[in-house]
Amino acid sequence: MARGAARLGDMMLPVALAAGLVAYGHGAGAVGAAMASFSACFAGFVIFGGVIADRVDTRSLMVWADVVRVGTQSLVALMFISGHVVLWQICVIGAVNGICAALFQPGVASTIPRVAQDVQGANGAIRTVESVMTVAGPAVAGTLIAVTTVGGVFVAHALTYAISAACLFGLRLGKAMERERASFGLDLAEGWREFRARTWMWSVILVWMILWITTFGPTTPLVATSLVGDHGSTVYGVVNSVSGLGMVLGGLIAMRVRPDRPLLAGGIAVFGFAAQPLSVAFGLSVPFIAGGFAVSGAALAFWGVMWSTSVQTQVPGTILNRIHAYEVAGSLAMAPVGQALAGPAAALLGTSSVLMVSGVGLLAAVAGLLLVPAVRDLRRVDRAYT
Repeated sequence: MARGAARLGDMMLPVALAAGLVAYGHGAGAVGAAMASFSACFAGFVIFGGVIADRVDTRSLMVWADVVRVGTQSLVALMFISGHVVLWQICVIGAVNGICAALFQPGVASTIPRVAQDVQGANGAIRTVESVMTVAGPAVAGTLIAVTTVGGVFVAHALTYAISAACLFGLRLGKAMERERASFGLDLAEGWREFRARTWMWSVILVWMILWITTFGPTTPLVATSLVGDHGSTVYGVVNSVSGLGMVLGGLIAMRVRPDRPLLAGGIAVFGFAAQPLSVAFGLSVPFIAGGFAVSGAALAFWGVMWSTSVQTQVPGTILNRIHAYEVAGSLAMAPVGQALAGPAAALLGTSSVLMVSGVGLLAAVAGLLLVPAVRDLRRVDRAYT
């Protein structure tokens, strides 16, 4: 429930920010700056958050991160309700939220094995709930704006963090693995050393960095502009909802299917993401594009469960928070690069050509990943590392 509430709030935020800032005379650049303030601080601090999470009580750290965000989002709500909206203040609050997210996120990986004996089943359930909230978030935000104000959305967003904190506080956790305390710098170095020692992990992150540049980064903005331009914003909203339903299906399948080699099975599933950019690149009809979105959503959800479960069951609890922080930071490091290159690449080559390269590039990159023995042959572990 904690993860579902948090995801609902996170998916409401972009709609509220965009609507609120535009209403007060700001443009797309202001919306981008507000979002970038969060993203930059999250990416910049998450590795340090992993070290801190391994040195203190993880649950307390996560609860306090949520409590702070209850305060920050309540403050933003007050700003919009009172009509006193200053961009730099919004950006500062976004930066604080990014730091809180960086402190919160590493603990997610180590909390799940302490709560659930069936780690994969728990990850599948979480992924399914998050997928539902991914679909519901923008709709809830739009409804709240219509019946209240933008400030009402931020009140609801603050409430989602309060629910998350309460759920985490009430969790019955198994005993955390004990570890010897070292200096902050040594803990940071140990996390990097342990990350590098796992070929299956850094291989996946390296390929994901490539995919953010070639596929994931360009696909989102180019697909959006192409579909809105050719078919209208309603169609784009519908196919995104279908993608969310596909993610729900992928999460449900991942709860039931338990392959002996999870990264091999998950990697094969990721091939399905190519259906999204390729269906748009080939100019298929809307029903086929929607089908491509459904397949891509299911593919990413299934992979997400296989990956999360592998990390949580293969890595000792004493270093799990730090390693998770490194893999999160690595996975997202190239996201802004791919997004920034999407426009120039489309202007030079054409949107359809870039989307074609994105789809084919994904097939080639994932095929190369599955040729790595450490990835392909990683065996399933049913219980967390102890």
